[in-house]
Amino acid sequence: MAVFASQMIKLLLLPVLFVFLRPSFLDLKAAEAKLYRGFYRNSCPEAESLVTSVLQKAIQRNPRNAASVMRLQFHDCFVNGCDGSVLLDDTPTMVGEKTSLSNINSLRAFDVIDEIKNALEEACPNTVSCADIIIMAARDAVVLTGGPSWEVFLGRRDSLTASMEDSNEIMPSPRANATALIQLFKRFGLSVNDLVALSGSHTIGKARCFSIVHRLYNQSGTGQADPTMELSYKEYLEKLCPQGGDGNVTGNLDATPTVFDNQYFKDMVKGRGFLNSDEVLFSAGGETRELVELFSKNQAAFFTSFADSMINLGNLFASHTSHCGEIRRDCRKVNS
Repeated sequence: MAVFASQMIKLLLLPVLFVFLRPSFLDLKAAEAKLYRGFYRNSCPEAESLVTSVLQKAIQRNPRNAASVMRLQFHDCFVNGCDGSVLLDDTPTMVGEKTSLSNINSLRAFDVIDEIKNALEEACPNTVSCADIIIMAARDAVVLTGGPSWEVFLGRRDSLTASMEDSNEIMPSPRANATALIQLFKRFGLSVNDLVALSGSHTIGKARCFSIVHRLYNQSGTGQADPTMELSYKEYLEKLCPQGGDGNVTGNLDATPTVFDNQYFKDMVKGRGFLNSDEVLFSAGGETRELVELFSKNQAAFFTSFADSMINLGNLFASHTSHCGEIRRDCRKVNS
């Protein structure tokens, strides 16, 4: 409770703190797209506090909800921008993103978003978009688990459709190598620093054995384990995820899975990264390795980079998401 109390204070102080900040490049970039800080200040002044309150209770019920809610921002924003499309259920005429390869049996906490939306609809009907809820809740999930805070740019509208095909084409595989990840981020105007910082989101949460069996038993088609794994960690993972076992069993992404810190990077330096797409950021060498080493030694540097990169991620396709679509009454379906 003490941790929650201290993080709540950080959230409540946000409007005061940012009054004194000078406009930055990020401010200008978002302003061009009609996203801005304090978007709901007049139309729904309690919006951000309601998001925080509902999410706090959800994390207290199940600590894993923090990582699950935060993850929604990545899976929403990469696919045609931050438009809430990842929240849409399938319909007879549309196969959405929930059943895409990277999301099926993996994305969670849709019920938490529903709870937040219900609270906002009661307080301010037809005002706060589901897309903005994801952005606010992702920030709060980080803060409530001990991570950095930042003020979010808001004003998005909700998409009228979703696409499993687009999600399959865009979202990276947990088997991805460093080159593929760098190219993906470059495609969206995101830097290598953004890639490594945002990968640090794996400092909280869990992942499925399904995502790592190739590392353990057939890395790169060799029939062998990934040689970059530290031996005792490999043995632990083999017990957790035996060959032919249940792929839905989950393991911690780092040694402190409920605390947002830099342990993820410390683990990677030791060869204890859970996903292949994590460990390659260190084992591949070059700029990604340098950043992993920096963040493993300097948590403040990681926190600063992560906050900036989450803003960059939230601004993807912002000129589209701030103009097109609607304010859904139910995040799972378009308005009738």
